[in-house]
Amino acid sequence: MSKAMREPTFWILTALVDQPRHGYGVIQTAEALSEGQVRLQAGTLYAALDRLAAQGLVAIDREETVEGRPRRYYRLTDGGAAALAEETARLAHNVRTASRRLNATRPGPAFA
Repeated sequence: MSKAMREPTFWILTALVDQPRHGYGVIQTAEALSEGQVRLQAGTLYAALDRLAAQGLVAIDREETVEGRPRRYYRLTDGGAAALAEETARLAHNVRTASRRLNATRPGPAFA
């Protein structure tokens, strides 16, 4: 089993599942999907995107210029989707295990 994925990485990859996004789009989507729990700063995001690209989990989709400023779009690679699926399965297993133990030892409403 591979090492647990850091939470910002999880949300960056999750933000890229449905379409390529530029950096600010990744920041906004990750914050919305995490319900405000993850608020990426630009420097942190771009360092993470560089690392994820070097690992083959994301790739540059395209570059364009908007109002004189360069904008780079990133997309999730097949390897990134596989890594995200593996992490999702790991987290789901952890939730099921903890929930079973809580339900077995605690009176009251069952945990999901």
